Amino acid sequence: MRARRLRAGLRGWGGVGAMAVACVLAVLFALLLPVVRSHGEDGGTGTGGGHGLAHGSRARAAEECTDPEKQTLSPDDADGPTIDEIQSREGEKRKLVVGVDQNSYRWGYRDPNNGGDAELAGFDIDLVHRIAEDILGDPDAVQFKAIPTDQRIPAIQDGRVDMVVRTMTINCDRLEDVAFSAPYFRTGQQVLAPKSSDITGYDGTLAGREICTAAGSTALSTLEQDQSDGDLAADADLGTTVPNQLDCLVRLQLGEVDAVVTDGALAASQAAQDPTVELKGDAFTTEYYGVAMKKDADDLVRRVNQILVEWRADKAGGWQHSYDEWLSETMDDAAKSEPPSPPQYLRTS
Repeated sequence: MRARRLRAGLRGWGGVGAMAVACVLAVLFALLLPVVRSHGEDGGTGTGGGHGLAHGSRARAAEECTDPEKQTLSPDDADGPTIDEIQSREGEKRKLVVGVDQNSYRWGYRDPNNGGDAELAGFDIDLVHRIAEDILGDPDAVQFKAIPTDQRIPAIQDGRVDMVVRTMTINCDRLEDVAFSAPYFRTGQQVLAPKSSDITGYDGTLAGREICTAAGSTALSTLEQDQSDGDLAADADLGTTVPNQLDCLVRLQLGEVDAVVTDGALAASQAAQDPTVELKGDAFTTEYYGVAMKKDADDLVRRVNQILVEWRADKAGGWQHSYDEWLSETMDDAAKSEPPSPPQYLRTS
């Protein structure tokens, strides 16, 4: 476009001199174009070289990240701009807006036995009520937004939610896009398959099998990396991905896939829903769930971390109470967890 404008501007000059100037300018523009593209015309990530630089910087940042569960801010109960904005909402809008799941049994699901409206219930939902009570003084001052697995980060970045409490694993890639609280649950990836299957776990028995994962999940990125590294059979089929993790259980029940890989905590709940499937083998990773928030919401991150400290310590209605109510039945024999110890906070600002 710029070259065309230059040529249009030269019309009417006439003569060889004009053509010579045009050639010189065209050459200079051609020489400068890669530089412009490498930085992006708006100073951000451009096309071509700029995209490569941005991708490379992101990859290096992920490689340099260690102990992602510790990459959070120290607890503090002080208010700040993010919390002030939440508290200043008026009337019916004075609520904490939280992205959750409504299909994860005992984590965030609609319990048909929980009143006529089948209200949301579960371990994650208990935590949301705790956060709302602390920030707004009312545990029910919450607007729940059910979001699929692959929309957790976009929902935060677009401002559709204040936070996501949805069995979301803290990892280095996600820390490039959102901020996380300290961990509130420890888990690990596991294989779920029919009891009649000869799959024995995350091992060679997955060769040639179709494996279902949720799009945008830690399970999918882990399997793709392991396959690239040669730690997972090259012919294991990772082509089946779904928006919501529970959809994998449906695919498994229909015989469309041979196995599901997901967090052991979720897999245990799904096994409790369907007695024909079971966890195969032990967890092959160690991961932590955290509350996800916007990158610049430092005051909210610190406040949530303070709430988690108090939730762990509360013997009457805290972490252990919620675990006993929602998860002990499904996890004690399969993938028992303890409340993660308060981390050594690596971020100071």
